[in-house]
Amino acid sequence: MTEADALELKQHNSSNGDVCSEQTREDVFDNAYKEKEGPKPRRMIVWRNVILMTLLHIGATYGILLIPSVSPLTLLWSVLCFFISALGITAGAHRLWSHRSYKASLPLRIFLGFANSMAFQNDIFEWARDHRVHHKYSETDADPHNAKRGFFFAHIGWLLVRKHPDVIEKGRKLELRDLLSDKVVMFQRRYYKLSVLLVCFFIPMFVPWYLWGESLWAAYFVPVLLRYTMVLNATWLVNSAAHMWGNKPYDQNINPRENKFVTFSAIGEGYHNYHHTFPYDYATSEFGCQLNLTTCFIDLMCFLGLAKDCKRVSRELVLARVQRTGDGSHRSG
Repeated sequence: MTEADALELKQHNSSNGDVCSEQTREDVFDNAYKEKEGPKPRRMIVWRNVILMTLLHIGATYGILLIPSVSPLTLLWSVLCFFISALGITAGAHRLWSHRSYKASLPLRIFLGFANSMAFQNDIFEWARDHRVHHKYSETDADPHNAKRGFFFAHIGWLLVRKHPDVIEKGRKLELRDLLSDKVVMFQRRYYKLSVLLVCFFIPMFVPWYLWGESLWAAYFVPVLLRYTMVLNATWLVNSAAHMWGNKPYDQNINPRENKFVTFSAIGEGYHNYHHTFPYDYATSEFGCQLNLTTCFIDLMCFLGLAKDCKRVSRELVLARVQRTGDGSHRSG
C-alpha cells in the first residue's frame, strides 16, 4: 500500500468513526511482497477435480436441453435458487465475511450461511481467507487465481491444480480472528458437507418434485446442476473477465476492471476496479443499486433492521482517487 493509499484509508476510517483494524489491512494490497526468483514450482493437476468439473459441465449442458420440457414453476424456482446461491457468495462470503463492509444480525448471518452452502464454493472460512489473500497479493504467485496466468487459470484452472506454495504460506499468516470467533462461520465449517448435500442438492431437487410434480430427473439437472454451474461461472468471471477486460476509472495501475457483463451475471460484482481500489465499501460501486442486486439486498436488510453500519467511501475520496490514478474513463453516473 502506498503512502497516498494509507492516507486515503485513514481518512475513510476517520469519517466512519472507527480505526484501521487488523482485518481491514488484510484485504488491502501489500506491495512489499516479492515473488521468489528462480523456476516456478511444477504445476500439479488434481485429476479428481478435473473429472468432477467436466462431469458437472456435461450435466449442466444436458440441463439446458431439458429447459423446454420443464414446468415454468421449475424455471422460476431455478432462478430463485440462483439468486439465493449468489447472495451466499456476494452478500455473504464476500462483502460481509471477507471485507466486513457491513454488520449483519444473527438471522441474516444464518440465512447467508445456508445460502453460501447452496452455492457450494468452499465454506465461508476458506472462501474469505483465500479472498483476503487474493486482495493482499493480487496478480502475484500468492494470488489463488492470479489472472496473469491467463483466462483459463483465473476462471477455473486454479481449482484444477494444487495451490502455489506462496498462496498457502500467505494464507496461514493472515489475521483471521474475526472469522474464527464467528459462530455461524464455524458451525457452517463443521457441518459443511452435510449442509451442501441438503441445501445445494436435496432441497432444490425435492421442492419442485414434491410441490408441483416435476420429475426428479428434470429437477436434478435444471434447479440443481444447471443452476449450480451457472452460479459457479458467474463467480469465476469476477476472477477472470473482470481482471482482463474493461476500463480502469479509479486506478489504472492495477489489473481489475469495470466489466458490465460481469456486473450483470454476478449480481453486482463487476465494478471490480472500484472494488480493488476501495475494498471496504459495502456497495462495491459508487453507483448504489445500479445493476447491483447485492447492494439492493443489503439495503433492504438495513431497512428491515437486519443489517447496519454499511461502510461507504465518500464522494470526495472517490473523485480524488479518480484524479490521482484513474485512466480518464470515469463517468458521474
